[in-house]
Amino acid sequence: MKTHENKTMGIRTAGFLIAMIILSSFTANADGQDRLVRVKDLNGMWKFSIGEREEWTSTNYDDSEWESIKVPAPWEEQGFYGYNGFATYRNTFVLSEDLRDRTLYLILGYVDDVDETFINGKKVGSTGSMPPSYVTAYNAKRKYYLPKEYLNFGGKNTITVKVYDSYQAGGIVSGSVGIYASENDMDLDINLLGTWKFRTGDDLARKNVNYNDSQWDKIFVPGRWEDQGYRDYDGYAWYRKSFVYNKPIDDEKVVLVLGKVDDLDQVYINGVLVGSTGTFTSNPGQALQTELQYQAFRGYYIPVSLLKKGENTIAVRIFDGQGEGGIYEGPVGILSQKKYIAYWRNKASTY
Repeated sequence: MKTHENKTMGIRTAGFLIAMIILSSFTANADGQDRLVRVKDLNGMWKFSIGEREEWTSTNYDDSEWESIKVPAPWEEQGFYGYNGFATYRNTFVLSEDLRDRTLYLILGYVDDVDETFINGKKVGSTGSMPPSYVTAYNAKRKYYLPKEYLNFGGKNTITVKVYDSYQAGGIVSGSVGIYASENDMDLDINLLGTWKFRTGDDLARKNVNYNDSQWDKIFVPGRWEDQGYRDYDGYAWYRKSFVYNKPIDDEKVVLVLGKVDDLDQVYINGVLVGSTGTFTSNPGQALQTELQYQAFRGYYIPVSLLKKGENTIAVRIFDGQGEGGIYEGPVGILSQKKYIAYWRNKASTY
């Protein structure tokens, strides 16, 4: 049976960290990683059917005649021995109103082999690649950010998980499945988690506001690109996202946080370079040195004057030298310098 082991990254030497405000006395402990607590246990019996149809993601779909199987556990152990192919899981849950201001994630544990996951009919994540461009992701832990606008607080929510299994064990096979809330939320003024535009390769014109990215792929942030259809890809890639800035931030200085990036990055706001980690060259074909930069928490100062009222564009150029790549860990967003300092000081006090 396939096992679920994390891919080992190569050893890398000292890298560059831009975290403008972090006090030297606690940077070693305060790594920015989310600490999550489960607020809704979803282990147990789910509705299940072999096959997949678009209408099955709808909150109004009647699944009362479906089978019920245990999650997490391979479907082969529950009456579907030997079945390989598509199948669909559905479940419902209620979220309390007091979770409205928390950062929430759906954790599905490990899925064998590929999944596409929906909340109330909206896609919130996918790992691996479905046929005809099949790429397995059986050893990737599923953790999907849940946008507040997709959720029904105080009422019913519906999860739909489409799964494709190529051989051996299939389905939502292991892990602590549930809805999780971050215990150390960074109080972001602009939350940039969720869906971004993505394209491999390199072209500096991609930093420009008016660059046409309409044909780019969609990718979920945070998340490694290997888990989202770009298996074994190393080299340059770009992320782009538009966001709206209307409410003034109560500070003259703000910080863009990108969590952690594997390996090197350059970040542009409205076409202007605002920060980078690692050393890029003017020759895109030249090999770059990648060492411990993938461990560095990204915090970049940007002047409020750079943000335009209305729509703004962020573009992130990334070079991955080996192993996994991409914006793989949050938080991701923009907040005032005051909030940034307060977050790290509070985090230091917990150690």
